[in-house]
Amino acid sequence: MRADRLIAALLLLQVRGRVTAAELAEELEVSVATARRDLDALSAAGVPVYSQPGRGGGWSLIGGARTDLSGLTAPEARALFLLLGPATATTPELRTAVRKLLRALPEGFRDEAGAAADTVLVDPTRWGTPRSVRPVLVTMLQAAVVDRRKVRLTYAGRGRERTDRLVDPWGLVDKNGVWYLMAGTDRGRRTFRVDRILDAVTTEVPAERPHDLALSAIWDQVVDEVERRRSLVSTAAIVDVELLPALRGQFGLHCAVGDRVDDRRVRVRLAAPTAEMIAIELAGWGARVQVTESAAVRAELARIGAELTETCRPVRPRPPSG
Repeated sequence: MRADRLIAALLLLQVRGRVTAAELAEELEVSVATARRDLDALSAAGVPVYSQPGRGGGWSLIGGARTDLSGLTAPEARALFLLLGPATATTPELRTAVRKLLRALPEGFRDEAGAAADTVLVDPTRWGTPRSVRPVLVTMLQAAVVDRRKVRLTYAGRGRERTDRLVDPWGLVDKNGVWYLMAGTDRGRRTFRVDRILDAVTTEVPAERPHDLALSAIWDQVVDEVERRRSLVSTAAIVDVELLPALRGQFGLHCAVGDRVDDRRVRVRLAAPTAEMIAIELAGWGARVQVTESAAVRAELARIGAELTETCRPVRPRPPSG
């Protein structure tokens, strides 16, 4: 995992003073190209590492800090923990490593670096289609969270209506590539999809943040609310086993797999906000899905089938004139 390697690379630089990419690759059991990318990532994040070419060269920490992290400036420490923070959701070992790094920082840097490490929560369970491109506003919003500055947003709602908001940014959530901003507003806590933020400006006004804020607990509440809305209607069906990965992608947590019917088919229970939404997702699978429960879903499937039959009816050629 990359964040583990970045921490290990930094500690190795502190202990040895200078390492080559080949030496780092051997220590971390990765390719030399991967080791170079990790060193470049540390440098890009603001960590004071530099390379010296030629015989006897290699990568070093500026200032030669070797036993602790006291060689980092406050901006450098913040940049490092912004880089490492999201990955701490993956393993307890990495969270422990980050806590150790925090304790190694000079006391005056710890609060800001700790805030940087806690700006992003990672939730790997997806809603709908995942995204592969990180929104450009994420970096700016992360900085506003750490600096505790209010942000003025221009936001496009679900119906694409535009509104202007002044918010207190609390943290960001990366939900399988879809990013959300958790923020306080004059109407209480709100969640904003970052890809719907049309414009954002950090102000000089200090942001308010609950002293006992737990980003993970707030996000759990958001997920519970969304999942309840997404599961208002359910249906049972018998489907081909080969369809299970696709159905899990379509319905997420609301695709529950039951008993096998035979070697080829399995029972599932699916849920969504409306019967129409379930039918739309299933219609493309044709006879490979047999809905066994919910007259409303069956009616919607019949309606879709009738519409397709009518709109896709073959056009008869006109007879030649004369």
